[in-house]
This record gives sequence, C-alpha cells and structure tokens, in this order.
Amino acid sequence: MEDNKLQELAPTTLAPLSGNGGRDSIHVFAPATVANVVCGFDVLGFAVDEPGDEVIMRLTGKPGITLSKITGDDGRLPLDPAKNTVSVSVQHYLQSVGRTDIGLDIELHKKMPIGSGLGSSSASTVAGLFAIKTLLGDDADPIKLLPFAMKGEEMACGHGHADNVAPALFGGFVLIRSYEPLDVVRLPHPKNLWCAIVFPDVDVPTREARQIIRKNIQMKDAVTQWGNIAGLVSGLFMQDIDLIGRSMKDVLVEPVRSMLIPDFYKMREMAMELGAVSFGISGSGPSVFAFTKDEATARAITQKLQQHLTGLKIGSNSYVSTINDAGPKVLG
Repeated sequence: MEDNKLQELAPTTLAPLSGNGGRDSIHVFAPATVANVVCGFDVLGFAVDEPGDEVIMRLTGKPGITLSKITGDDGRLPLDPAKNTVSVSVQHYLQSVGRTDIGLDIELHKKMPIGSGLGSSSASTVAGLFAIKTLLGDDADPIKLLPFAMKGEEMACGHGHADNVAPALFGGFVLIRSYEPLDVVRLPHPKNLWCAIVFPDVDVPTREARQIIRKNIQMKDAVTQWGNIAGLVSGLFMQDIDLIGRSMKDVLVEPVRSMLIPDFYKMREMAMELGAVSFGISGSGPSVFAFTKDEATARAITQKLQQHLTGLKIGSNSYVSTINDAGPKVLG
C-alpha cells in the first residue's frame, strides 16, 4: 500500500487529548484470526475469541515512541521501535494525524504463539493501533486504521495483505473485495458455527510459505476456486453450514502448503470422521482449523488431533471458539 493511500484513508478528525476522559494509559487486547478460510487466499478471514495479544500504552512527556517491554516472544521480537510492527504502524498513524509531538511508551505482551498461522503480528499491530486511536479520542471509522495495520503486515512478512488485520480490527468474518482501491466487506455468519484450532509446534515461516505457492494456475483450477469462494460467501449469507463446508476446498494453495504440516491429510480425515463440516490450514500454517456445528464436536476434534500429534512427538496448543464479532477491546 503506497503512502499516499495511507494519507487518503487516514483519520482526519481528532478530539483533544481530554476527549479520552483524561486517560494517559490504556490496555488493549486484539484477537487471533484465521486467514484464507481454505479457498479465499488473501481475501477471506475471521476473528476468534482466543488466543490474542495485548498492548499497554502510556503517554509520556518526551516526543517519540519507545518499546519498554515485550513478553511471551522468547526474545525473538525487536525492541527497536523502527523495526517492530506495533511501533511502526503507530508511528505511521501519528504522522497521518499530525501528532508526532506526543510521546508514547509501549509494552507488548504476546499471548499467542509467533509463526502459528493465527495472525500473531496482526493481533499485535491492531492492539497498538486501537490503543492509540482510543487514547487520542479519535472517533473516526476504524476502517481508517486498516492501511496502517497493513504496513505492519508488510514489515512482518513482506506482503501487506489484509485477511488477518481486517478481521482482527473489525471482528467477525471479513472479505477483502479489492486491494486497489481498498474495499472491505464484513460478512454475516451462522451464530452456531464453531471453530476448532490446533497449532502443531513446527516452524512454517510466513515468507517461505508464500514463496512456494504457484505463480501460474490452470483455468480449470481457477474456475473451481471461484465457485468455492462464491459458495462459501453464499453459505455465510444463507446461514447454511453444510454449504459452507462443501465449499471449503482449495485446489491452488493447500496442495503445496499441506506438505509443510505433518500428517495434514490424516488430521483432516480424523476431524471429518468426528463430525467437522470442513477442515483446512489457518493462514500459512502450521495451525489447522475445523468448522463444526457445536462446541462439543470442536473440543473432541482438538483433543483427538493433539493426541495424534503427541504420538508423532510433536507438541501442540488448541483453541475452541465461535467467531469473534467484537474485535479489539479495552481491558483497562
């Protein structure tokens, strides 16, 4: 996303600092997300209740941004504000609204695994942007924050896609209809749609996972993919979980990325036998997810898949959630 696009979509009206109720610090949570949703590479994503990341932001007397603390990252993330996705995105925002005069101290608390395929960098970035927006009393439409969040994604993985940051920012199920110009649509979804997520403890870097995707595809594969995306969106509008399930098939990306995930097709077979309506890779992986019609089935699937991974001597984490319609929230 070009910088002039950031300016075009930047918030333009800020309340004075007193408009935030005199607050000089804020604690914000932003949720994990499942991107692609099997057939919608770079254009579909949804938010879940857990895991997520937290940012504590404080106003300081000295202009500029400092990162004073990062926890939960095993020392992998930079404290240099010029190299961290949270501070870089916040700096772009402050420049766009003409508030580079203020000082900020940021603490980032990683409550979700890095490199999980669950939008770890997106959750951090969105938490930071939502924190500064709220701290400054900015009542502009949250969509104005999206280009800044995409700048964070560009730094994290080399590509400013929005299928993680958009659902993390808005909550719910999101379609990126267009990137140029940026056009985002929030989609309805069945309220009884549950998501079972399992994160195997294997390394699948996002940059590398993007590089192995085919650059040229056959027309028949493209037609299949278009039909599945249309079917998935139709199923969401029609509240038809069975249509959602049978539309979630990927002939373009999953066949390649699945090779990076141990026993992917075996885990899919197990999940479907237990009652999943669909199964696929979350983002670039290695996390996998299944849609189910109830919580009990979702929990049975995560338990079975974790047992299977343990048998392969692979550790894992699991999460069960409905689709999170709230997005980021203030914790304190």
